[in-house]
Amino acid sequence: MSSTMRVLFLGGTGVLSAACVSELAKQDVELTIVTRGSDTHRPVPPQVRHLQADVRDAAAMDTVLAGTEHFDVVVNFIGYHPDDIAADVARFTGRTGQYVFISTGSVYARPAPRLPVDESSARRAGNFDYPRLKLECEEALERAHRRDGFPAVIIRPAHVYDETVLPLLAGWTVIDRWRRGRPAVVHGDGTSLWNLMHARDFAHALTGLLGDDRLTGESLHITSDEILTWDGIHTSLARAAGVEPLLVHRSSEDIGREIPWMGTVLTEDFRHSLIYDNSKLHRLLPQFTPGTPFRKGAVGIVDWFDGDPGRRRTDKELDAAFDRMAG
Repeated sequence: MSSTMRVLFLGGTGVLSAACVSELAKQDVELTIVTRGSDTHRPVPPQVRHLQADVRDAAAMDTVLAGTEHFDVVVNFIGYHPDDIAADVARFTGRTGQYVFISTGSVYARPAPRLPVDESSARRAGNFDYPRLKLECEEALERAHRRDGFPAVIIRPAHVYDETVLPLLAGWTVIDRWRRGRPAVVHGDGTSLWNLMHARDFAHALTGLLGDDRLTGESLHITSDEILTWDGIHTSLARAAGVEPLLVHRSSEDIGREIPWMGTVLTEDFRHSLIYDNSKLHRLLPQFTPGTPFRKGAVGIVDWFDGDPGRRRTDKELDAAFDRMAG
């Protein structure tokens, strides 16, 4: 009997999951991923078994997983609704040694009652659907573990990016404005604290913990130890783009009046300072050290976008809204 660990990823071409696929592909692991399609930005390594199905289609999942009785670890990167969790608990009970749900640090209460937050800190989703549904998923998994011993693990990343993602709500429009001598609009006074982690660093940590029995029934956030301000994030991106940052500060509420969808994210999430206590991660994985400070990550982002004019897409409505707020 082979001792090679058998791992199933639900998802495998997103920012987080693709980085983890690339990392596991280098290891002695039998990796299977299930996605609806392919992504040319993040191709699947040839040694990875790639099945195509909608993970929310029960019949399709039964078909593609037919003949596979057991996985040592199942990782769900794309669960967003408690119905997804109920389906997975039913499908994988007795068929996996560990089920890892990728949640989000956004489930922690904002503003945080105390900083830094650790895994025992208060959770509260507020009025933002994304963390609310992720929290409901967590609660469903916790019930399944307490009631029936389902081998659940909850992982909470914070804000993860790779070269293909500008970690600003306005995306490339901000860089384009700077290069045209126009300011970017930053919420608040730009000093609230935030966490950015390169997907490579997240992948190094997560793949080093898969199958670790110490985590079963536990939650863990995997975040960077680097503390950033929003002004600092903008400054790193501007300098990577070869310009000095031009910044105008407006309240999250003012921004929301101009750009309603952005206001929800800012008022419910981004404007609140979040610092994470990573001591549990470092106890479990003492050899882990994040290797990509954001100033380095910012250079990789700008270089990737500059590598192909087709990637540098701007939003005319956002650009006009920024002009109105900048005066």
